[in-house]
Amino acid sequence: MKTSTKIFIVLFILTLIPSIVLFNWIIEGINFSGTSFYYVFNAYNISGIILFFFNTLLGMVLYVRFLRSLKISRAIFFATVPPTLNYAILLFLIASALTLDGEIALFFRNILKINSLYNALLWAILITLVYLIIIFLTFAIICKPVQKMEKIAYRLSDGRVREENFNIGKSKQFKNIEASLEKINYNYKEKDNVAKQTDLEAQKFIPKQFLKFLGKNSISELELGNQVQKRATTLFCDIVSSTKVSSSLSLEENFNFINSYLSLVSPIIRKYDGFVDKYMGDSILAVFSRTEKALECATNICRAVEIKNKNQNDLPHVDVRISINTGELIFGIIGEEERKSPTIISDVVNLASKMQEINVLMGTRVIFSKETLNELPTKYQFAYRYIGLITINGGERTSLFENLEVYPRRKKERLMHLKHTFEEGVRNYNEGKFERARLDFKDVLKYVSDDKASYVYFNKACDKMEDNIS
Repeated sequence: MKTSTKIFIVLFILTLIPSIVLFNWIIEGINFSGTSFYYVFNAYNISGIILFFFNTLLGMVLYVRFLRSLKISRAIFFATVPPTLNYAILLFLIASALTLDGEIALFFRNILKINSLYNALLWAILITLVYLIIIFLTFAIICKPVQKMEKIAYRLSDGRVREENFNIGKSKQFKNIEASLEKINYNYKEKDNVAKQTDLEAQKFIPKQFLKFLGKNSISELELGNQVQKRATTLFCDIVSSTKVSSSLSLEENFNFINSYLSLVSPIIRKYDGFVDKYMGDSILAVFSRTEKALECATNICRAVEIKNKNQNDLPHVDVRISINTGELIFGIIGEEERKSPTIISDVVNLASKMQEINVLMGTRVIFSKETLNELPTKYQFAYRYIGLITINGGERTSLFENLEVYPRRKKERLMHLKHTFEEGVRNYNEGKFERARLDFKDVLKYVSDDKASYVYFNKACDKMEDNIS
């Protein structure tokens, strides 16, 4: 029991006894005169009225606290007892008003104008309506916490509750319910946080963008055989001469070397709205929904690697080769029920991998296919040049292009100035005009001696000419 309740009980008892003693003085102060009454005040009845009012107020406070200490079923019962008793007494008085004698009965009949059975019936109906309203309000007030509890339970079931504390009702029973609901809410939030953290960790293995391609919101929705066909751009990136670099390092140093490279490249891919489909040793296969983002990403990867080479001394300097291709890809879940894996399947990926061989052979850094060029926005401007043809499925051939944005400004400007000469040399070579091709590439090398693609074509043209002579 609370200390304040104990104080109220003591005060109630202290005021109850003199109120009972002085109650007779309160009654005696009432005087009747025909159809009216008047009150004669004196020190005793004034003191009695004050004590009676104060005692009644304390009684109401204690009664409310008593109701709050009960379970809801008992609280409803005890809350309806006083109005029910008063209702019964008033009905009895109205029913007996026509037969009772004395001044009080006369006054009661005159004040309420109960001079016939009809009037008595009207008063009984009115009192019944008032009683029903009081009972309705009593039930509404006592059951209001139940309505709050219902709303909170609904929101908990719907996963929308985030409050730390609930305020349902003042009774002990509802306090216990509040504690239980708060515990449920806390457990729910903990599970929700764990699920979110698990989802974030899982996204490190299955990228969020991959889920979007499949039209899924979470990893738990993935099922074996889920697949969708989308047009996208693939980016294949690997380290130049990685085998030679790896042979000079220990196993631990190899891991550190590869991870330092992947830790540099992967964030750049995410920055340009792409995602890594898979790591293959020191190679990365990434996917982009927008072609121009893939080209910009490739340029920035090359620049980032250059900066890393300048700033690091503990690991070998490296360079990268990047091939970009665009087309229809199938995004799906392969494997079996105990081991599922997300992947992309398409000739687009195979061609991007094959393009890497051309990339290495030509000594270029970033190359892309004609399909990628056709997919770019019309107003998209950047420096590039045609570098030749590659054979794809069924003997079909497609054009390849080199992204010149990856080179220093001075070299890029010279290559763009000689773009027509270089491309003419490539066409002459493809048409078997090896002498003209050799001269074209020789002109390019006069101004850009470190253009590896021109050097490769120049040597190949020379070899072809020697073969023809022999």
